[in-house]
Amino acid sequence: MGDVVRVRDGFARNYLLPRGLVVIANKKNLKGFEHQKRVIAEQRERVVKQAQNLGEKLAAISLIMPVKTGEEGKLFGSVTNIDIEKALRAKGFEVERRKIHLEGPIKSLGEFAVPIRLTADVTATVKVSVVSEEGDV
Repeated sequence: MGDVVRVRDGFARNYLLPRGLVVIANKKNLKGFEHQKRVIAEQRERVVKQAQNLGEKLAAISLIMPVKTGEEGKLFGSVTNIDIEKALRAKGFEVERRKIHLEGPIKSLGEFAVPIRLTADVTATVKVSVVSEEGDV
């Protein structure tokens, strides 16, 4: 997209133009395309700034996930990205669960660093502490 190429007249007239795959490279179209590129770049920059701000806020928090455990500290079930999404939502952060990248469900007690990929360039890390419910009571 955005390249200016030379093609045969018949190919452009019979295939590319009717399907809307190209536009003729005249001054008006080139000027409009440059404007669109600037607008898209500004939007992308704004999204990256918002993601960086959210990433800084997420890095500052830590989640405590109380779970039921049996004898010897074995978990009944596991902590998944859905559980982390619910905990983040309870703290006021709207993060889609698809953006929370766990290599696998957490099946043991302890502290874990969970990466959250906000955009292609911005990744934040949230500290998740998995503790036993009996320890809190």
